[in-house]
Amino acid sequence: MKKYVLGTVLAIVGLLLLVSCVPFGGAGRQQPYPGGPGGMMGPGMMGRGWGSYNPDAKPITIDQAADAVRSYLNTYGEKLALTEIMDFAWNYYAEVKEEDTGIHAMELLIDKQTGQVYHEMGPNMMWNTKYGMMGNRFSKPTATMSVSAEQAENIAQQYLDSTLPGLTADEAETFYGYYTLHTLKDGKIVGMLSVNGYNGAVWYHTWHGPFIGMKEFE
Repeated sequence: MKKYVLGTVLAIVGLLLLVSCVPFGGAGRQQPYPGGPGGMMGPGMMGRGWGSYNPDAKPITIDQAADAVRSYLNTYGEKLALTEIMDFAWNYYAEVKEEDTGIHAMELLIDKQTGQVYHEMGPNMMWNTKYGMMGNRFSKPTATMSVSAEQAENIAQQYLDSTLPGLTADEAETFYGYYTLHTLKDGKIVGMLSVNGYNGAVWYHTWHGPFIGMKEFE
């Protein structure tokens, strides 16, 4: 009897964990994730990479972060180009596009102490239909989605108006399966969010920390 009760409890816990990973669809709905509101993600977790953290270490520069990304991209067979590096308090963030199509391919994070490059959590992993975890489920990934870029911008603004009043959504950048937009306050970047290109779900990137600066690359 005890084994039966224990098995039932474990099954219920497993089901709850599974449900917690399922995205909430619809415009203006926040995607649940450990880095989201009320979550536990912070500078002590994914923002520090996999290596040991030395609080006295001097952070790498934004140009060194760019070099690290380019070296990382050399491991891909496709022609991919770095478009921008954003400097946040907890990490560097990079956007990468396909040279042939101009479509944004992936979002990367760079550890500020070690220079390690890894795929950004959140939409980049869960919604990216070509380069993310869901990529192998789509034989022909496309950036043509049922939610247009203009609709994504409107959805993002509606979400900000209801959740973070005073912020505005910048232009939507198209990825495979979703869009990512900078969020602005008084015309200046403060963060970013993503909008699912099929169901309009919103996922705010809360794992970066305060925005410091950025550098764009051609």
